[in-house]
Amino acid sequence: MSGRPKLIRAALGVRAHSGWAALVAMAGPPRKPAVVERRRLQTADAAIPGSKQPYHAAEGWELKKAAQYLQGCTARSRLLARQAVRSVINDLKRRGYEVVGCGVLLGSGRSLPALAGILASHPLIHTAEGQLFRDVLVHAGQRCRLPVTGVKERELFPQAAARLRLPVPKLQSRIAEMGRDLGPPWTQDQKLAALAAWLALASANKK
Repeated sequence: MSGRPKLIRAALGVRAHSGWAALVAMAGPPRKPAVVERRRLQTADAAIPGSKQPYHAAEGWELKKAAQYLQGCTARSRLLARQAVRSVINDLKRRGYEVVGCGVLLGSGRSLPALAGILASHPLIHTAEGQLFRDVLVHAGQRCRLPVTGVKERELFPQAAARLRLPVPKLQSRIAEMGRDLGPPWTQDQKLAALAAWLALASANKK
């Protein structure tokens, strides 16, 4: 009696924006993977006013009210991200893929002050929102029991070049070729998410 067909290993890559994220899934051998999925994930609840830019919405509010609002937005965004990532994992499994990792693009890692300090500075409001939606994606990957490979966006190509043993120009060319084969959309969002997925796939295959 023959067993079930072996699932092909795949990994997700995600790049966050305010209230949404670009997702690309890569599968196959780490030396030459292929894109098998790309989606736009919603990470903010349209039913909550201002949830796409919650720190902007809370600017000028009394501190306790702002903290409660932000906690509610964060909890809802975590749930939406977790549901979206789980849906991708399940859909890929039905198509014969096993998701074994998730690459998340991170910011600069700048430390943030307490909430009062954030809401008093417009640049910090932007920084906090970026961190919130990136953290939501990390949380979703972890809750879906995926090893999460977090990499600062500005360090993505150098880290990928070292790990994949391919020069940066070659990586850029390979990523661009994938887009030509697939057709649009293949913007900077998809390119960087694809490379994050590739890096996560390579990391998972070394374990």
